[in-house]
Amino acid sequence: MAIHANSSAWILVLQSCLVLLAGVTVRFCTKLYHVRHRFQLMQKAGLPMPPHHPIFGHLRLVGGIMTKLPKDVHGHVLPHQIRLTLPDLGPVFYIDTWPFGPPMLVIAASDQAYQITQVHSLPKFYALRDYMRPMTGGSDLITLEGEEWKRWRSIFKPGFKNSHLMALVPEMVNEISTFCEVLRDLARRQRIFSMDHVATRLTLDIIGRVVLNTRLNAQQSENEFVTVMRDQVRWLSFGNEANLFERYHPLRPIMRRWNDRKMRLYISRLLDLRFKSSGGNIQVAKQNRNNTIVDLALTTYQNEKGQGKSDTTLDTVFQGFAISQIRTFLFAGHDSTSSAICYTFHLLSTNPSARRRLISEHDRVLGPCQDRVSSQISANPHLLNQLPYTLAVVKEALRLYPPASSTRSGEPSHFITDLTGRQLPTDGFLVWSNSYAIHRDPNLWPDPDRFCPERWLVEKGDRLYPQQGNFRPFEFGPRNCIGQELAMLELKLVLVMTIRGFEVTSVYEEWDRLNPINGTKTINGDRAYQILSGAAHPSDGLPCRVSLVAH
Repeated sequence: MAIHANSSAWILVLQSCLVLLAGVTVRFCTKLYHVRHRFQLMQKAGLPMPPHHPIFGHLRLVGGIMTKLPKDVHGHVLPHQIRLTLPDLGPVFYIDTWPFGPPMLVIAASDQAYQITQVHSLPKFYALRDYMRPMTGGSDLITLEGEEWKRWRSIFKPGFKNSHLMALVPEMVNEISTFCEVLRDLARRQRIFSMDHVATRLTLDIIGRVVLNTRLNAQQSENEFVTVMRDQVRWLSFGNEANLFERYHPLRPIMRRWNDRKMRLYISRLLDLRFKSSGGNIQVAKQNRNNTIVDLALTTYQNEKGQGKSDTTLDTVFQGFAISQIRTFLFAGHDSTSSAICYTFHLLSTNPSARRRLISEHDRVLGPCQDRVSSQISANPHLLNQLPYTLAVVKEALRLYPPASSTRSGEPSHFITDLTGRQLPTDGFLVWSNSYAIHRDPNLWPDPDRFCPERWLVEKGDRLYPQQGNFRPFEFGPRNCIGQELAMLELKLVLVMTIRGFEVTSVYEEWDRLNPINGTKTINGDRAYQILSGAAHPSDGLPCRVSLVAH
């Protein structure tokens, strides 16, 4: 009887599994049919897209392109590669890679990007919320929508105004001075090092100072929060990995919750200490020019609520949102800026004439004595506004290697007008304003793959002159990057304080000899191609050597 009962139980389990498998298969096939059928109808209607297969969609096209690229390449290079493969396709087109990605409407033209970011700002793509939640806790300015987003953006915006950031320059200078000490040590040891690693620690220290006035000391020692946050980056996922084990890694939900809890507790402690140090007194905060971003946000919040001059406890509503925003600023603020620092050094390394012109500008404006730069800039941060070529170098690095693109969710009532006047539906699509493709379009940028800071200095009418709206590393419209002024300020400060004292050389050839692998390691001849690591970072961490410059 026992044997018969066990057999019956196993049969029931097997039947249940088969029913479940059948249900999943039916759902998959139904979804596949609906997606492919919709694209087939759109193709017949003449909407822009590569040739579409009724079963494979665009998977063959995309797969063929990706097999020729490095395995770790960042996905935001794909639209540009598609356009290189199909030059007659045009800058706005649909792509069907389901089930490895959602149906997409790719925008690689500034006019159409303007329509979804400024004329009518589409909501952020829903999957971005799931991607960011483990890092930020969920209530972050990147993915919030509607009135809630407007309110909290207005509360935190004062801290990111250029006039306020200038008052924090001495704090940034202190952290970059530590960065210079790190470079001196690396120069003495003459070892290959990862610039991405070093720059990441620098930008973490800077963002810790300007947001919370806390010393993370990430450049000189291990920090609990930094370790946990960098580990959390490894577990972030859009859920579209081709490797199913990677996509459904059993440890991912466990590690996400563990890291989320540790980050939340760490920031909560710092926020409480910051609040207690001011006694909750908003009048004191108003009088202090060196307020952090969170100080100003708390002042704005308390004024908005009409609270008294001094509170003994931190408002729980503000605390919850502040913890999310601080985590967002620490993540996004260090991630994209460290990538930009890397690429700026790399481009100056491979373009020595630009480096010489940059040094000449610093000698002319700041004087020949490099040792006085820190005190000069701390005393008069507005000297940074007298360095047009420095700004041009930074902007050109961001043009060639934008750290991110903008993904939005289409809406039933919203259509995009393309260059021919056709109305393109957005409903049901990931609408992708792809800055990488826009920045490398030869119709918008003469010599698009060439590092040419001079294009930012020519007069209107010159063939190199950048047309308005084509430069989109921080996007435009109400959802533009709140920290773009801070990022630009950091990048200029790093160049001013390092370029005359150190010669940083990217050494990919040497690195590849020491670390040989099979497979492609360039994109269109570019060895410093971008990989996904939070934002877009240089491949292999940008291996470098650094040497001291004799004065």
